[in-house]
Amino acid sequence: MSQFDKLHRFIFNNVSVRGEMVRLDDSLNHIVHCYEYPVQIQRLLSEMAAATCLLTAILKFKGEIGLQIQSEGPVKYAVINATDNQTLRGVARWDEELSSLPESFGELLSKAFLVITITPEEGERYQGVVALDKPTLAECIESYFDQSEQLATSVRLMTDLSQPDNAKAAGLLLQVMPKEAGATDRTQTSEFDHLSTLTNTLTEEEMFALPAEDILYRLYHQEDVEMFPPQSVSFACTCSRERSAEALRNVDKAELMDVIKEEGAIKMSCQYCHTEYRFDAIDVEAIHAGHFGETPADQ
Repeated sequence: MSQFDKLHRFIFNNVSVRGEMVRLDDSLNHIVHCYEYPVQIQRLLSEMAAATCLLTAILKFKGEIGLQIQSEGPVKYAVINATDNQTLRGVARWDEELSSLPESFGELLSKAFLVITITPEEGERYQGVVALDKPTLAECIESYFDQSEQLATSVRLMTDLSQPDNAKAAGLLLQVMPKEAGATDRTQTSEFDHLSTLTNTLTEEEMFALPAEDILYRLYHQEDVEMFPPQSVSFACTCSRERSAEALRNVDKAELMDVIKEEGAIKMSCQYCHTEYRFDAIDVEAIHAGHFGETPADQ
């Protein structure tokens, strides 16, 4: 059984710290190979995908979470969306006129910020914004939790793009439990600092080669670690013909008919999975009459 596309939760029973670890391959490849992304964009999306899984795991809610980067640098836009069921999708836009892209996180992004959007099935939508002014995405996420949530957090993000057709990403997060949120000064949380130091000894070779249980044992064999059953991670797009039709409902029918007259049909393509939906004149009539998707017996 594959050790990848699994999210592992664990806690330290002897200290008030929780952890999450995720490793991605197949779910990630659906995202990074959706377009002919340069390797620098693949690396950014890979780190974002691992980070989004980690954040989804520690936020106890049913719904969706999105990590969206907006920038004036070579990368203009990048987003990863995930659900509480750990389904992922994502896309990026960059300046395709550039002959090459810089390698570092800071050079890829200029005047950039990260928007974290939480959309629960019940309750109000929440957005948090953090400036991307640190050397790595992991450090920016740590800063977000320190400043916005007042929770000391350690994040490791890794990628393995050595095999062009099999991208891999991984993430490991430690966080002070919410009941200890007052102890956010890392100089005063010696247990958390100790665990963070141990976590930083993990190599990329170990992360991508060892079973999850072996990784946790190597890092924390002197600690009382309780590991929970893993949760599967997969790629899934939320697009549908019905959602596309709903978008067309807000467009003037005459305009839609003009497009059909010129092009034969209205074509809508999902930017995440490239599925194309086509609508003809009969579809448009049904959409604007409120009958789209109904069977003859329903009408």
